[in-house]
Parts: sequence; structure tokens; C-alpha cells
Amino acid sequence: MAKQYVCKVCGYVHTGDKAPDVCPQCQQTNCFEEKKTKRFSTDSNVYTIVYATVIVIIVAVLLSLVHSVLKPMHDENERLDTQKQILVALNQDITQGNPSQLYADIVKEDSILINGEKKVYYIATLDNTQKLVVPLKGQGLWGAIWGYVALDEDKNTIFGINFGHEGETPGLGGEIVTENFRRRFFGKHIKDAEGNLRSVAVLKEGKKAPEGQDQVDAWAGATITSTGVNDMLYNSLNQYKAILGEE
Repeated sequence: MAKQYVCKVCGYVHTGDKAPDVCPQCQQTNCFEEKKTKRFSTDSNVYTIVYATVIVIIVAVLLSLVHSVLKPMHDENERLDTQKQILVALNQDITQGNPSQLYADIVKEDSILINGEKKVYYIATLDNTQKLVVPLKGQGLWGAIWGYVALDEDKNTIFGINFGHEGETPGLGGEIVTENFRRRFFGKHIKDAEGNLRSVAVLKEGKKAPEGQDQVDAWAGATITSTGVNDMLYNSLNQYKAILGEE
């Protein structure tokens, strides 16, 4: 690539492989110096901004690609986890066989539109009887809590229940996922004698629920989480009054 040389006396610019011995314009000798090409300064603010922008764009593109690749796998894992939670609420053993196949054999998903919002629920067939499974969502001490409650054909008696949590304290609120706590709800009723939806009260030992409402003992030392379970049951069940047949 040809270089450029500038006469230090008159400013004449010469393009070539080397500088002339004599300037053709001012006739001076040994007066040329190579013209330096101005380079982009890596110390400038513009360079820093451009560099950072390029890096951010590259990272964003890579993250988007990774998300696109992993999303189907993530969605599938979430679907399988939901199926397992529902099967546990139905008192099914998910440690044997294929839980996904078991779910497909006994559970059907349905939904109802309530105040313009789609509410999903599940119908399970066990031993020629149907169970209604309703999702539960609430708030514990440190984060979200959730679960599923399975009701007998009378849509009143709790056949089974399952809980999950985001980060409740191990040994305290975290114990809502144990078999010990789950079984406290079995056989309890969510309606009173007149058919009104009351849910099941989760109360400290020694406390008594209002007349006509079933109750279970809260987990000792986990007052806030237990209160969260209590509120979650009441609020979630009330969203499904239309299919619970409240009189």
C-alpha cells in the first residue's frame, strides 16, 4: 500500500513508496516526513461506549440463543413437575413406573372462565370415582407457596393435598411438604353443613375454628407459613366456587 509524505516546508503531499529527494513544489531537499494515519484512540470515551455496546449486544444474542435452545427442555420439566405434584395430591406413588404415563391415564385438564380469566382445574378418575383437583397459590414467610387439593366426588371432602414452597425455613415452614402435614387435611371438609364454602382453618394447637368449619393444627413454630397455607386454601378455593357447587 502506497504511503503519503508531507513536505515540512510547503505542505506538498506526495504519494508513493518513498519520499522524493527534492520537493517538486518548493524545491527543498530532505524536507519530507511520512504522513501518519490517525488511529482510533482506545483511551477515548467513544471507544469505551462502542466497545461496551458491542459486548452487550453479543452477550444478549448468545443469551437469546441459549434461551431458545433450552426453553423446550425447561417447559417440559415444568410440565412433568406439575404432573407429579398433582399425582401426589391424588395419593399416587410416583416413585414407581412412569409418572407421565400414569398422569395421562387418570387425569384430564379442564378450565372455566371466571371474570374473564381462565382458571385451570383437573378431573382424575380413580377406582371408577372422580376427583376434582384445584390448584393453590399463596404467600409464605420467605416467598411463594403453592399446591393442589384433590376433592372427592362430593366436592367437599379432601381426598388428598400437596404443598410446595419457594424458600420456607427448613424444619419449620419448610415442613409443609411433608407427609405428616399433608395427612392432617385428609378427610376434612371445605363446606359447612349448609353447603357454604368455608375452606379448612389452619390454626395453632389449642385454637378453635368458627362453628361449622373444619380445622387442622398448624406446624409448630411456623406461624407465618401456616397462616399463608390457611389464606391460600381459602382464597384459592373461593376462586373455584362455580365448580365446587356451593349452595
